[in-house]
Amino acid sequence: MSKDLREIFKNDHSETTDKMRSGHEKRFLERLENELPIAKKATFLLWKVAASIVILVGTTFFFINKNEANSVDTKVVEKGDPIKKDGVYSLGDLSPDLKQVENYYVSTINLEISKLELTEDNKDLIDSYLNQLEVLNVDYEKLNIELNEIGPNDQTINALIENLQLRLQLLKRLKIKLNELKSSKNEQVNIL
Repeated sequence: MSKDLREIFKNDHSETTDKMRSGHEKRFLERLENELPIAKKATFLLWKVAASIVILVGTTFFFINKNEANSVDTKVVEKGDPIKKDGVYSLGDLSPDLKQVENYYVSTINLEISKLELTEDNKDLIDSYLNQLEVLNVDYEKLNIELNEIGPNDQTINALIENLQLRLQLLKRLKIKLNELKSSKNEQVNIL
């Protein structure tokens, strides 16, 4: 007959009085040390060294970049600064970043203008948009004069950038209108 082990242990209330021999723990640890591969200890040490090197390189890189960022020559253009060309400086003369922004917008505006196809049908529409562009251009020149008279400030710089953005948006709207005009002409031709 087979007995359920759970039942046997449940009913057995006697305590075991067996004790381990003296030095058992020491012998067990020695045997454990002998059985464990030594390579694992070396691998763990290798990981410690690698982590230390990574931390060292990371902190060195951080401090080098921080020092380079602090050593960048920041220059604020003041009145009478030698950067002025013919006694006048523009948005692009204030910093390389602003020059990049100005160049982007001016080149994109010029590209959009060069793409315009002037025909008898769209001449009036293009002329009206070009007149609006001329008004924005005059405003831009006034802002440049203000920049030279008062000096660089956030409001003037932002107004100059917004003027360039408005001109580009105006040209994009003109392009949309020209496409609408062209598609309506095509529909009229197809109807006839």
